[in-house]
Amino acid sequence: MKKIGVIIALLCCFGIQAQVQFEAKVSRQTLGQNETLRIDFEMNADGDNFTPPNFEGFRVVGGPSQRVSQSWINGRSSFVKSYSYFLEPKQRGSLVIKQAVIEINGQVYKTNPVRINVTNPIDRPRQPGEPEPVNTDDAIKLVAEVSKTNPYINEPITVVYKLYLSYNIGVTNWRELEKPKYNDFWSQNIDIKQLVAEQGTFNGQPMRFVVLRKTVLYPQKSGKLTIEPLALDLDIQVPTGRRNFFGQQQVVNDSKKVSAGAKTISVRALPEAGKPDDFTGAVGSFDFKVKPSKTTLQNGESLDLSVSVTGNGNLKLFDLPKPVVPASLEMYDPVHKENVTTPLSGMSGKISDTYTIVPSYKGNYPIQPMSFSYFDLKSGRYKTITSPEIMVKVLDGPGNPTQPSVAQNTPGKQEVLKSDQFGFIKLKTKLEPVNQPSFFGSGMFYTLLIAPFLAIPLLVVVRRRKEERDSDVVGNRKRQSNRLAKKYLSEAKKAIHDKERFYIALERALHNFLKAKLQIETSEMSKDKIRELLLAKRANPETVDQYIRLTENCEFARYAPASDASIQSDYDKAAGLLSELEKQLAS
Repeated sequence: MKKIGVIIALLCCFGIQAQVQFEAKVSRQTLGQNETLRIDFEMNADGDNFTPPNFEGFRVVGGPSQRVSQSWINGRSSFVKSYSYFLEPKQRGSLVIKQAVIEINGQVYKTNPVRINVTNPIDRPRQPGEPEPVNTDDAIKLVAEVSKTNPYINEPITVVYKLYLSYNIGVTNWRELEKPKYNDFWSQNIDIKQLVAEQGTFNGQPMRFVVLRKTVLYPQKSGKLTIEPLALDLDIQVPTGRRNFFGQQQVVNDSKKVSAGAKTISVRALPEAGKPDDFTGAVGSFDFKVKPSKTTLQNGESLDLSVSVTGNGNLKLFDLPKPVVPASLEMYDPVHKENVTTPLSGMSGKISDTYTIVPSYKGNYPIQPMSFSYFDLKSGRYKTITSPEIMVKVLDGPGNPTQPSVAQNTPGKQEVLKSDQFGFIKLKTKLEPVNQPSFFGSGMFYTLLIAPFLAIPLLVVVRRRKEERDSDVVGNRKRQSNRLAKKYLSEAKKAIHDKERFYIALERALHNFLKAKLQIETSEMSKDKIRELLLAKRANPETVDQYIRLTENCEFARYAPASDASIQSDYDKAAGLLSELEKQLAS
């Protein structure tokens, strides 16, 4: 009897467990794109850890709302618990609401997928007394205002993106669906710290507008260039025309997609007529100066020669001319400095190259005049600025052996003193016989004849080692990573004893590495975007954090004191990070 009782109890438990139901119920399975769908996830037992589906293809406009009901009828209990959502389809076609998951009595239950058929928007007749709906197409406009559509190459233009809104429309949130791309442009985004609504007009109608983005562009080639559009997804509030008990306007939540549209820029090439030979692409209005720190030197002293350009124009997009000095003056590589700001009107400021010059001998040495040419936008002509000749006087030190010195003991006569008065006299001879022996049959002949056969084992060994090396996938990947890191860091390594140049080159190497590996533009290099793309390519999160911290430290370290040891440490850290990222992104 006891065994029968146990069996009956187990069957009852299985029967109770089998009665648990968890299902998804929808208000309709076919609806228009402008209609709303309700879905209820119902269960007949209390559960925990409810996980809804991601509602791909739908927008959640309401919910979740939870409802629990329990009743007793004829001695039997009835329990219903549900989670409700209101959905709006984003597109037409056959959409699937995937499974929801919940845990009931330690067991995991899932709903069946639900297929929904979405048709074209349905025209619903307006009820008597219902206000006419607001046309959001006329009430919301996204506009890209371009300052000039036919600039010269390297002439600055600005693109300002404005969102115009009618006074009765509200925006609660916005997301970028498409970011504008500036192919064949040098671009600089201007930060907007706070969005401020301003009063304006659009097509003669008074509207509010908000400036979302400002960008300065410098076209890099002639012809028709296209600026890809900016597209937004807006969460908006649209008035219904009704008022509540307190007289306040009632609104409904909606969404709206807007695009600024593509813009075509016709870029003019710079004129060939009158173009100077030393023109390197400078466009704008500039002043050119060449200034030495001093012109009179003692033995062992040095001077700094500053070559600078100031003004308005594409300051970051051309090279400064290089000075030409006599061979007796030793000139070191320049220190490049940029003090340039980029407001909405374009780049302005100063760039300079400072050369350190050390004389080797006593005497007077001229530094030839230097010229700088640029295209002036106001006059539409090329202009050239020439610096004066600079004479450097070295007062003492050894005489220059390559220059004649004048003897002072005989007036009116010059005596040339040569440092090599006596040429080298050869004391040893090398005699060769007149009748040379025949090459055929000589020792060299047989050596060259046998050498190819002797080289065969060596070629076999070399080939085997090459095959072993090619099959070493891990080793090849590591060597490739090191080569790539050295390639991007070579410029930084050259400037490792110059703090500012080093960190500028290091920051450029880090950016160029990402541009090569992720195929992104400079204008897209925000920290969030970099983190998102690296993690999407399965990079180690810790390595990504170290990379971002290193890029942030580059700018700070340029103006903070740093020792040679810390610079070397930053270089080694960057080489290791680039090598590690290369391996992670290639895996």
